Amino acid sequence: MMGILKLIITSFILLAFFKGCVEKSIVGATNEMETRPNIIFIFADDWGWGDLSAHGHPYVKTPNIDRLVSEGTDFQRFTVASGVCSPSRAAVMTGQFPARHKIDGHFAWVPSNAKRNMPDWLDFEATLLPRLLQESGYATAHFGKWHLSNNMILDSPSPGKYGYDEYGAFNCSGEQMPVHQDANNAIKFIEKSNEAKKPFFINLWIHEPHTPHHVIPKYQWRFPDLEEADNIYASILSHADDRIGEVLGVLDRLNLTDNTLVVFSSDNGPARAKYEVKKLKLMFDSATGAGFDTSASKGITGGRKGYKASLFEGGIGVPFIARWPAKIKAGAIDNQSLISAVDLLPTFCEIANVALPSSYQPDGISQVSALLGQIYPVRTKPLFWKFPASWPAKNNAPNHWVSLAIVDQNWKLVANTDLSYFELYDIVDDVFEKNDLKEEKAEIVVELLSKIRSWQQELPKHPDKKLFSKERETL
Repeated sequence: MMGILKLIITSFILLAFFKGCVEKSIVGATNEMETRPNIIFIFADDWGWGDLSAHGHPYVKTPNIDRLVSEGTDFQRFTVASGVCSPSRAAVMTGQFPARHKIDGHFAWVPSNAKRNMPDWLDFEATLLPRLLQESGYATAHFGKWHLSNNMILDSPSPGKYGYDEYGAFNCSGEQMPVHQDANNAIKFIEKSNEAKKPFFINLWIHEPHTPHHVIPKYQWRFPDLEEADNIYASILSHADDRIGEVLGVLDRLNLTDNTLVVFSSDNGPARAKYEVKKLKLMFDSATGAGFDTSASKGITGGRKGYKASLFEGGIGVPFIARWPAKIKAGAIDNQSLISAVDLLPTFCEIANVALPSSYQPDGISQVSALLGQIYPVRTKPLFWKFPASWPAKNNAPNHWVSLAIVDQNWKLVANTDLSYFELYDIVDDVFEKNDLKEEKAEIVVELLSKIRSWQQELPKHPDKKLFSKERETL
């Protein structure tokens, strides 16, 4: 009898112990979700600074992005690290200038990459934002465009090699995710992560408004009075905005809004047809299918000089809206903080309480204080750009001749390939780059040219051969 009683008492003690362990585990997981914010980084493709109704676009309607503007801060001096897709995205992933990885242009098929002295994909063994977050306990996912390789390079590594628990993508090797499936996949991942009580990081890299323009009549009907090309452009952005709204909606439904940092931005400025277009044209992309070409590209830059593929502000100055309720000021405009795409890795890692590896050398700086509206930090590191632009400038692309650029403090210097021609702007006071100050500020020019030359000496001459497709052996 005593033995049975002792067994019962022991069982109750063990049961209480295990119950305490389970409750402690649940509380620990809950506390982790409460203290480590979720992060959703929405990266559009060719979305111009002026292509928001909140930025005064004459006919584009973006109520869901406008919601982010009203509930967050509109940072109006954000720049990406290139005027085109792949290098801009590489900067986000690595926190480094893409020239350090020999990624100066978009990833194309192998012969084109080889001709331009580029690798065939971004090194997945580099220090990468998603992997840092994944290794720290975040659930990580990528949905949407990839283009850190190309779907025509069959032996390129999949996005899963870069630190993602889940992905659905296009412009990558393997199966191509339908472009409009991005939000649905993100919503499922949010629900799954919430159920598992894990903080999550999602790269939501939407297709719009890159060509081909995959227009759906439902959205065209919203703009019945517009000319056809404008109607197409407005409808694809409206479709993208709706999908962003669906993602914001699931955050509301699951009570995750207050603990989620949502950032909307774009990889570069808007594309434009190089010549006057009198008739709309169709095109086919092997990753995304058929749609209208740049004849329906009507993006605007809010008065900034140049378009996609330019290192003037129209090509690299893009929207950057950040919302994190009770942390980031609502309805605010920051037109002072010079934030760069290379700052996102150290910024997101600080927000997530993730330490950077001691061997890692970021080109960016943490901008948490700027996001929280505490101070306007002075950049202690200059920003650099490198792009293979044509010189002299072409008549149909007068603002697309810049191959090298630097921003240091409030100064921006742009130059051609051999630095024989350059212009200088006070980029804080003159975002439209109208007043060339090189004559008045000759000493600043000398200093900035010297910094560009020194930076060029740090860059690799050739890409690492481990980043070459087997197809190169046949060239």
